[in-house]
Amino acid sequence: MISNLEQTFRWFGPNDAVTLAAIRQTGATGIVNALHHIASGVVWSPEEIKKRNDIIKAGGLRWSVVESVNIHESIKTASAGRDEAIENYIQTLKNLAAADIKTVCYNFMPVLDWTRTDLDFRLPNNASALKFNPAAVAAFDLYILERPEAFNEFTPQQQKDAKAFLDSLTPEAKQLLINTIMAGLPGTTDVYSIAEFKEHLKKYENTDATALKANLAYFLQAIMPDAEQLGVKMCIHPDDPPFPILGLPRVVSTEKDLEFVVNAAPSPSNGLTFCTGSLGARADNNLPNMIDRLGAHIHFLHLRNVKRDPDGCFYEDNHLEGSTDMYAVMRAVITEQKRRKDSGRDDIAIPMRPDHGHKILDDFNYDTYPGYSVTGRMKGLAELRGLELGIKRSLFE
Repeated sequence: MISNLEQTFRWFGPNDAVTLAAIRQTGATGIVNALHHIASGVVWSPEEIKKRNDIIKAGGLRWSVVESVNIHESIKTASAGRDEAIENYIQTLKNLAAADIKTVCYNFMPVLDWTRTDLDFRLPNNASALKFNPAAVAAFDLYILERPEAFNEFTPQQQKDAKAFLDSLTPEAKQLLINTIMAGLPGTTDVYSIAEFKEHLKKYENTDATALKANLAYFLQAIMPDAEQLGVKMCIHPDDPPFPILGLPRVVSTEKDLEFVVNAAPSPSNGLTFCTGSLGARADNNLPNMIDRLGAHIHFLHLRNVKRDPDGCFYEDNHLEGSTDMYAVMRAVITEQKRRKDSGRDDIAIPMRPDHGHKILDDFNYDTYPGYSVTGRMKGLAELRGLELGIKRSLFE
């Protein structure tokens, strides 16, 4: 039998309402964590890494993956301080490797880490899910942010629909939409003001998709020699959602984009976080085929499902439902594991986490980060664990 995927759970640190004791009861053995209190571009010291690692070990778990060591904006825009920020990034990798933490997830999304328009979308069974509505984003972009270029990017019908959507909102709902879209990075409760966000947009006035890709390649080529020497596996997370929004370019959204990443700095350390939710939000991404072709570069798996609607909306569905064929995805992952075993690779137990989860049952009694309730994710993990076991036994026994 091929080794099981390493079952992990994201934890946001000591202030997370989801405790390590609760995570241990889900059956997960690995923790996905980051030092969110350290600003982007600042070195993670050995002392801070050890402090967090000791807490995780005391909880009977292993710090398997860092998600994320965030990329400083100067690196994304090729502005002043870029090389210093890269040197700090490399030093953080050295400090993590010294603590035997050697899988690092990161993303290259400008300004916002991920974007949703509804953090409490109710399903027929009253479970709470995350949802993205393009009409809501258009309404925000056109009539709240009032970005001048937006009127050239949306059709007259889209502008009309966006205005109708905005007019349907109460003042409270309008403010909630602003807060939801302007949420900052994971692990924080920070929300940008409109003025602050406009200042961030100005930094990208001269950074289109072509420039952003070049800046990504510069970063990869700078860090990969050290990452490879350290044995650190870098795995980029796809854009979420996987298309440009609010005038910001996105360059890690398609199979072609992922090929660009791995070819920009060829190295065993230069790999992918294969997120079935982010990539699955685009109907033109064939996820099982992408795994077949790019599986050798996958260092980390985010497994979740989204349901796409014809109007461009999508919401987080149950892990084995939605628009992505999770059976086909898992079978492709297991096929990749077999290739690795047959070729003598030792990274067969790819870290996997159930990405996002509905709020269900007792989850409503806790103030957790959006998408990261414990019971909903445990349900997803149990489903994925059973799917993996069933496919492996049907193929290899």
